[in-house]
Amino acid sequence: MTRTLLLIGVRIFLPALGCAQTVSLPEPPQVRAKNHVVSLTLHGVNENGRYAFAFNGGRVAPVIRASPGDVLSITYINDLPAKSRETCAVNPCMNMTNLHFHGLAVSPNAPQDDVIGMLAMPGQVLRYSVEIPRDHPPGLFWYHTHPHGESHRQVSDGMSGAIVIEGMERYAPQVGRLRERVIVLRGRSIEHDPNAAELRHHVEIQSKGCRGEAKAAEEIFTVNGAVRPRIEIAPKERQFWRMVNASADRYLDLQLDGQTFEIAALDGMPLAYHEPEGPTRTTNHLLLAPAGRLEAIVTGPPPGTHSALRTLCVDTGSDGDPNPGMALADLVQPSSDPPPEQVHAIDDRPPLYKPIDVEPLNKVAPNFIVTFTEDKNGFYINGRKFAPDASPMTSARLGTYQHWRIVNRTGELHPFHIHQVHFLAYAENGVPLAHPAWLDTVNVPYRSSVDVILDFTDPIIKGISVFHCHLLNHEDKGMMAKILFK
Repeated sequence: MTRTLLLIGVRIFLPALGCAQTVSLPEPPQVRAKNHVVSLTLHGVNENGRYAFAFNGGRVAPVIRASPGDVLSITYINDLPAKSRETCAVNPCMNMTNLHFHGLAVSPNAPQDDVIGMLAMPGQVLRYSVEIPRDHPPGLFWYHTHPHGESHRQVSDGMSGAIVIEGMERYAPQVGRLRERVIVLRGRSIEHDPNAAELRHHVEIQSKGCRGEAKAAEEIFTVNGAVRPRIEIAPKERQFWRMVNASADRYLDLQLDGQTFEIAALDGMPLAYHEPEGPTRTTNHLLLAPAGRLEAIVTGPPPGTHSALRTLCVDTGSDGDPNPGMALADLVQPSSDPPPEQVHAIDDRPPLYKPIDVEPLNKVAPNFIVTFTEDKNGFYINGRKFAPDASPMTSARLGTYQHWRIVNRTGELHPFHIHQVHFLAYAENGVPLAHPAWLDTVNVPYRSSVDVILDFTDPIIKGISVFHCHLLNHEDKGMMAKILFK
């Protein structure tokens, strides 16, 4: 059973698209279920050389809000030009496109989360009907395009949006009455922007990177489409922030000046789902790989102090791209005018927990080893580039758990992601992690390894799916493979 709670919302402002300017945090449109169906139409468009989702006459991707048991009914129309002038990882660009429902435990078969067979060429239409299981965990997920060979360019430009599966208060009751914010963080290229120097100064990018390199940053982060917006929060006010790193290839090491994050969920998985006695944990910063999500309670800074949400510099390795620190948003006291009310669904059902004894699994040799390598000709998993007609590289029997080791033999970071399932990341280079976490995307340090326990117990995932590096330029150039869930 669900009920509705009215919460304080925020004003809507247009994002900063030109030179640096200060705006309040924009709120994207939201789409909710009617009779347990979330129905919407998206158009893939390219205007002035930039890819985007068109929705209800605008160019802002909506937040999709659904409850367990709902169906996502999405009509996706490819209105991209028949001939592309873009440069893709694998040329020529054909402007094909599709959707991936990142992190959702749903079927990999058409018309659901099928990124292999469901592809629309310009002028074609895809009709998705994605069934959210009644026992699906609540949390923040996201959707983005996933056409192999062209995903990086489309996601870089912003073809993505957030998905909220309601019910987090079942696992972290304290969030139920807090003001909620959905925060989509994206990379924005400024390589050819005439205001690049001003933008770098506005977000406080340092002149040198983590390794002392002096190369100018080619990207900055936007927050719901805006450059360094203001986020209103009163002193000592607690808010529930749901943040997704929707960048195609940039890391975030999130920090809130003088404050901490009280984490309720990571990658759409409540901490309490597997550990009922630990519904939250506190940290002063968190590394969020591309595609990663953080859902946390934040507290407003004391009166008269300045606080910013920022990302720290991330050392991506000698072969990685610069990933400098920068300010993302400023926390400010609310204006005198009351903002409009926001509707939030509350799930009254008791929580379902899934504690798992992983000790027997992590003490045995890995069932499968994933090895990331690269050279001047491309990117590989276990020495192979992805091919759409290739057979699955491995398989997993439904109802089981498997121990995998992800090995990174390159000189740069790689985030490992697998569709349909979550996994417990519990060791790095064979050393147990201080905070093992259930994720769907995990950072694999350069020249290192990560051990994970994958949960293949849900029968809904039966079919052929994929795993890949979530630096989408790497995925486009071959760093992806198929898996058969049988």
